[in-house]
Formats: sequence, structure tokens, C-alpha cells
Amino acid sequence: MQYLFYEDSGAKNIKLIGDNHHYIFKVRRHKEGDILGLRNLKNDILYIYKINSIDKKEAFLELVEERELIISANKKLHIGWCVIEPKNIEKVLPSLNEIGVDKITFITCKRSQQNIKIDFERLHRIVLNSSQQCGRSRMMKFESAKSLKEFLEYYPQSYMLNFSQNYISNICDIETIIIGCEGGFNDEEIKLFDKSRIIGFDTPLILKSESAVCAVSSKVLL
Repeated sequence: MQYLFYEDSGAKNIKLIGDNHHYIFKVRRHKEGDILGLRNLKNDILYIYKINSIDKKEAFLELVEERELIISANKKLHIGWCVIEPKNIEKVLPSLNEIGVDKITFITCKRSQQNIKIDFERLHRIVLNSSQQCGRSRMMKFESAKSLKEFLEYYPQSYMLNFSQNYISNICDIETIIIGCEGGFNDEEIKLFDKSRIIGFDTPLILKSESAVCAVSSKVLL
């Protein structure tokens, strides 16, 4: 754990109870006198606290130092992700968070299952837990779009990941990229893009949507 998220981090004295108390003292096995880093994720400050006292249900911490510490990827990547099964999104979301993806917009594409609803609150909890482990100081952002056409109205310079000999490894200015769902894009959606903005991987293998999103993120950010 790189830090603990605590909404009131920054106060001179705080009290840990409930899940936070259980995690810090039962799981992490911290003890009185230990030093903990906390963030409120409203700013870039890491707040350093000393554990002054502990009992079975609560613990009291005192602020001893605060320092600005930004931990983020060196580049920003925005992914437009055509909606797939939420359970498959959730499996790879911690990895995308660790790699450093800045934002994901979930797009209802032509071949997406139309009845899927994204639970943004649940995704927020997943990336929050991931961020505490990897040290990321700024939360991943989420949006939604009703169609690929709508998405392009807001982000017209997007690339599309599809079958192409215009390989992603040769492109250095990727800021926003769209990744299809299972079955990919239909002809109408492909026609929305100039050929120069359709890029692919140098492989004959077909990737699942969640494999493709991890591969793209790694290529661009790492």
C-alpha cells in the first residue's frame, strides 16, 4: 500500500474506524508509533500521519508532515472503449489504472450489447483500491457516449484500432484511441475515419477487446 485514501486527510488529527481500521491494523498490521501516508485525492498532497493510539474499534492519528507528490504517467491517454461485458472491464481495469490511462469513455457501438449499463460507482471503487496500491495520485476519469458518431463530435482527432498495416508502433501522437467490442466495428463506423487514422498491431493474431485495450495502453504509455 502506497497510501490510504481518507476524505478528511489534511486535518491535524483524524480517527480511523470501520473498514479503514480493519485494513490498517488487521490486514497491514500497523502498530502504534508507525507512520502512514494518506491522500484525499482532491489535491496532489501526500499527508504523513503518526499513529498515536489504537484500540479494537478506532485509532487516532496526528499529522506530522505534508508534501506535494504527483505520481502519474508521463503521457495522457484517453480510451474510447466500445462497451463489453462489465465483468470483463472490471478484470482489466486495475491493470489499465496501473499503466496510467487517464480517461475511459464507454461507447455504445453498433455491435455492443445494447442492454448493458456501466456501474460507474463500482468502477470508481476498483480504481481507488488500485491507486492506493500503485501510488497513483490522480484518479482515472470515466465518461459515456451513446454512439461512435457522438464520441467523434467531441474527440475528432481520435484513432481507431482495427486491422491495418498502419502500425501503432509507428504513431507517436496518440492521445485518444477507440477500441471495439467483440466483433469489432461495422462498415458504417469504419467509414467515419480517414484511413490514416485507422491503426493496427503487427500481428496475425486476433485480440479480445480487453487484451487489445491493455496492449494499446502499454504501447502508448510504457
